[in-house]
Amino acid sequence: MTRIKPTDIASTISRRKLLQAGAATLGASAFPMPVIAQTKPFAGVTLRGASFQHRFFTLLQNYIPEFEAQTGMKVDLQLSSFPVYNQQANLELASGGSAFDFVNVTFILASRWVAAGLLSNLDEFTGDPNLTPADWNPKDFVEGAQVPYRDAKGGTYGYSWEGGAMVMGVSRMDLMEKKGLKIPKTFAELQQVCAEINGTDNVSGIVSFQLHHWCLPPYIQGFGGNIFKNPPADIMPALNSPQAIQAIEYYANLLKNYAPRGVLTYTEDQARQALLTGRSNIFIHSSSWITPTLRSDESRVKDTARVVRMPAGPVRDCPAANSQGLGIPKNAKNKKAAWEFIKWAVSPEISMRLVKEHGHSSVCRRSVIESEAYRKLNTVNGQDLGALYLEVLGLPAKGENYMAYRTVKEFPIVGDVLNKAFEQVATGQLAGAAAMNAAQEQAVANMRRAGSTL
Repeated sequence: MTRIKPTDIASTISRRKLLQAGAATLGASAFPMPVIAQTKPFAGVTLRGASFQHRFFTLLQNYIPEFEAQTGMKVDLQLSSFPVYNQQANLELASGGSAFDFVNVTFILASRWVAAGLLSNLDEFTGDPNLTPADWNPKDFVEGAQVPYRDAKGGTYGYSWEGGAMVMGVSRMDLMEKKGLKIPKTFAELQQVCAEINGTDNVSGIVSFQLHHWCLPPYIQGFGGNIFKNPPADIMPALNSPQAIQAIEYYANLLKNYAPRGVLTYTEDQARQALLTGRSNIFIHSSSWITPTLRSDESRVKDTARVVRMPAGPVRDCPAANSQGLGIPKNAKNKKAAWEFIKWAVSPEISMRLVKEHGHSSVCRRSVIESEAYRKLNTVNGQDLGALYLEVLGLPAKGENYMAYRTVKEFPIVGDVLNKAFEQVATGQLAGAAAMNAAQEQAVANMRRAGSTL
């Protein structure tokens, strides 16, 4: 009988453990778990963020449980209406509060928040390879969408999750072709088409909505004017220039003569429905509101709709472009966790999933927009919507940044005045010159009252 020595037993057990460990290691290498899931680096952290309500966040909420499982943190995302969010976030940031770890950096407030030092410089995170892998690639974001989130030295204070490229939707190309009309490419042609179509088959020539300080400036710039004299260097309002007066009269006449009754109080949804149902022929707005004419199940005009460039003015071609970004407040309590969320939310992977799984096309990563998958999903009736979106979104970064007026921190003050002036002209209360002269005086007074140096 062979006796087994204690040392042999120990050796056998050690070999068995070694083999078991080796098998486990082999299994782990064959089916690796995500590193972040193994380490749970943010276990126990509750991340608090805020933004205005938007489809992007509605869709993103479907994926947040995955992010929570990977990181160990909980995400408390508070969404409210656009004006309510802007008011609350502005107050929170300006007071130096720390209630939020990440926020939406609203386009019209971005310059104010950046200039006042209310946000964290995200270059600190993207420049650290331990926090941001090289393939995340900050330069992948469309340049025009990133302009609002940079300071004078080029520091980055937000990354864009939504791009708005102003395009023109034409719903009833069939009616236009019957009348021998082509897609308008100039302001003069736009007025002609609106006049020819208006009333035909109970269709109005054009529709718009109540955010006049978004809709009107491209016409002011198209005629050669601007909102400020030379933003951001010279922020003296230029609302009563001959070009601005010409523009407000032109646009007011379009809506007075060729738009549905009550259009001045239309919401974006009402205007969108007028286009989708073919009750209005033309709607000029951000691509995310126009492209549903070709892609939405609600659309009744898929076969007769076109999505094209906004007509150019006699002096300049300035279709509006904007974006919304995610940033980290300067006094946030959980900055690294907040960056982990932002990095994930606007990653190439999540951006592509939003495109493929939900048809959400207004992402801001060039690699996604130029991908074959994006192109296939966004080429409808032979129209490459992605190429059009990318072209317009990138325009402000080419040559003069004509959207600089909207990133000036005083723009909300002037925008409110511009809204009122337009309504006075469109309702016939005042002529263009009188309304814009009054608006100029009011804008200057309001800016000085707010502490602006002119």
